Amino acid sequence: MKKKFLFLLLLLSGTFLFAEDGYDLWLRYKPVNKIVLSKYKQAIQALHIPGTSQTITAAKEELITGLKGLLQTSILLTTTIKNNGTIVAGTSSSSPVIKSLDLQSDLSKIGNEGFLIFSKTINGKNCIVITANTDIGILYGVFHFLRLLQTEQSLDNLNLSSSPKLQLRLLNHWDNLNRTVERGYAGFSLWNWHTLPGLIDKRYIDYARANASIGINGTVLTNVNANATILTAPYLTKVAALANTFRPYGIKVYLTARFSAPIEIGGLKTADPLDEGVRNWWKEKAREIYSYIPDFGGFLVKANSEGQPGPQDYKRTHADGANMLADAVAPFNGIVIWRAFVYAAENPVDRHKQAYDDFVPLDGKFRSNVMVQVKNGAIDFMPREPFHPLFGAMPKTPLVMEFQVTQEYLGQATNLVYLAPLFKEVLDSDTYSNGKGSTVAKVIDGSLNNHRLSGMAGVSNIGNDINWCGHPFAQSNWYALGRLNWDYNLSSEKIADEWLRMTFTNNGSFISSAKKMMLESRDIMVQYSNPNGLHHIMGTGHHYGPAPWVSNLNRPEWNPVYYHKADSIGLGFNRTSTGSNAIAQYFPEARKLWEDINSCDEKYLLWFHHVSWNFKMKSGRTLWNELCFQYYTGTERVKQMQQSWNVLKQFVDVDRFEHVKQLLGIQYNEAVWWRNACLLYFQTFSKMPIPSHYEKPDKTLEYYKSLRFPFAPGN
Repeated sequence: MKKKFLFLLLLLSGTFLFAEDGYDLWLRYKPVNKIVLSKYKQAIQALHIPGTSQTITAAKEELITGLKGLLQTSILLTTTIKNNGTIVAGTSSSSPVIKSLDLQSDLSKIGNEGFLIFSKTINGKNCIVITANTDIGILYGVFHFLRLLQTEQSLDNLNLSSSPKLQLRLLNHWDNLNRTVERGYAGFSLWNWHTLPGLIDKRYIDYARANASIGINGTVLTNVNANATILTAPYLTKVAALANTFRPYGIKVYLTARFSAPIEIGGLKTADPLDEGVRNWWKEKAREIYSYIPDFGGFLVKANSEGQPGPQDYKRTHADGANMLADAVAPFNGIVIWRAFVYAAENPVDRHKQAYDDFVPLDGKFRSNVMVQVKNGAIDFMPREPFHPLFGAMPKTPLVMEFQVTQEYLGQATNLVYLAPLFKEVLDSDTYSNGKGSTVAKVIDGSLNNHRLSGMAGVSNIGNDINWCGHPFAQSNWYALGRLNWDYNLSSEKIADEWLRMTFTNNGSFISSAKKMMLESRDIMVQYSNPNGLHHIMGTGHHYGPAPWVSNLNRPEWNPVYYHKADSIGLGFNRTSTGSNAIAQYFPEARKLWEDINSCDEKYLLWFHHVSWNFKMKSGRTLWNELCFQYYTGTERVKQMQQSWNVLKQFVDVDRFEHVKQLLGIQYNEAVWWRNACLLYFQTFSKMPIPSHYEKPDKTLEYYKSLRFPFAPGN
């Protein structure tokens, strides 16, 4: 009885928040604030959206669903403009009303995927127009319009024009055919190959809706550590079913191509890219794929990396391999995306240098439908690393940015780490390749070197967990990837603001506090795990937690000791001219930021320099004391995140509040683990005490070394 009374009391007071599981992502369409509701209802009274294509139908359904949820009322569908507040959506070819507005000049500036949203008096009625050159542009415009409503923006005197900065806006799924996900921390793969093509799970449609809402237009369905089985007829039938589902939402499917497929499923004795039989096999395979999927995007390829087969097995170059596949898909307007993530155990050169050494000599030797996909940094998606030296170094080759949305090295699904600041840090970095202002963003958008193709990809963090991404806040990283793909000039703050308003609430007190937490979260994680340029000191294999002591793996570059090089003198990897000289791969103006140990940006100090334990940092502290400060401060800041979240309880439904609260508890424990394990280990070299004002570790180094995680997810 008391529970029922409390329920009614909360309901009447307006403070009761129904439990949410996170499935709806940022497309919740909950009622807007009463203050703006009356204005919206006056501005939106009817919907005129002619056309019967699958994409227009999807746009119409999204508008109806969104408006009904946000405004708590049904919207009149009309074939003519009779009402004030009519939303008119369509292209010049689908809508006579739009055609009569003579928008050719404006439409000519936004391409095939851009859109216009503006206020207009039509037939004496005040209307809102959403128009574009194509149906997919209309869908993107509809999602943007709904975003305006969800974030409670003014609809007065609308005049918006938007088009994507990048042509290919991709998600890379590292999903295996057995539904495990490499580096996945949100359950099993979305793709249920066993029930495809017969069963089209509602999740596939909602996945497409979510991607279209942020402008993602391509999905690579399979792991870069590829399985040739996906290229066989039974699986191509399944892929075609997904392609058919995604097509109305503007999403093309891509597949990873295993380089040895001609041997494994084709019965050939070689996969040599210069062998005529191999080349013909791939041409026939491409023809077969396009017979199932006429708009198939093309292949993503990992070759001669971490044991994967590739053209170097036959003494051929990466260009030879990529061009063979490019020739196969070229008649169908397909592309090949060739990953530059290569390093070899047999190569004694600093791993930082190997991709540059392999690919720069090949610049200009790739077919026009080949793109080279480059990780944001030269090592491997570290919590913080300088931009990859290949950006700016291959002016004749279009490069695709590869970010990792899944948090392999950033706390996985137990840590709240908002990645937009990391993405922006890289995109805004100046390569100086064409003088000052030659940012990484301008390299990948093609503008710096006049490339026809451009793109950015993110390794997906999506699984079949009910909330898609494991950690509720990890959804923001999927969202951020899409928004920055569309417009890399957006700020991390703007993206966080949008996501919080759409995912939780427009309450100003909630937004200001939660946004601050998000914007600081990546720096916090760096502080308590890999400060001052430390990198790749994670547990080996699973990459969960710290293990800077590991030194017994077969390949030297798989051992954390390879990267930190701690000894009695100091700490860090010397990549200057007196060390590996990896710094020489950057243009001189960029090198100046890092090559002098006394002026090096301290965020990257240990990345480029082996530094004495007694080296005086800008803070006045020695390197050892600075490490202690960073580790302890980062850990304390996680505690502050916990406190900040607890204050927000009144604004969040109980299920999501408790989920985040408990995960922040795990994150604090993991921060303590990182702090204690790393400082105890590095102390064996520095021989210096942890300053007395810090709490001493309550476990021994031997304890931390003994920890094992044989069933860590994503491994």
